[in-house]
Amino acid sequence: MIQRIQSLYLLLAAAAGIGTWFMNIWKATLSDGTLSYFKAQSSFVVFVVYMLIVALALFCIFLFKNRKLQFRLTVLNIFLAIASIALQYFEVLNTANKLQEGGRHISDASYLPGAFLPILILIFLFLAARGIYKDEKLIKSLDRLR
Repeated sequence: MIQRIQSLYLLLAAAAGIGTWFMNIWKATLSDGTLSYFKAQSSFVVFVVYMLIVALALFCIFLFKNRKLQFRLTVLNIFLAIASIALQYFEVLNTANKLQEGGRHISDASYLPGAFLPILILIFLFLAARGIYKDEKLIKSLDRLR
């Protein structure tokens, strides 16, 4: 189970997903000098999507005997990761708009390293899906030889 490279990729994707829970994603410096941060925990929907990504990645590790289902769930997780990137962007944009509508002027804003963890999740899930596909292809070729 853990000796397969795709299990390691799934574990790394889950770890990056957990990292998004605790790291700041976006920082805004307001005109009065105060800082405003956006975390995944700031938005319920973003937090739940990351929880689903982590849970699905960890669940897929234990599906090593059912490679077809493991591959399908990993591909589903890839789509969830793409959706989380878009959702994160729109939630940051929404947060910035709420700050400006509240009469606060944003003098400087930037994405923090936590914003790039979803891209790492996507890469690790893609590598895991590729490894699962290669395993399935290898097993099918061995079945033909019998």
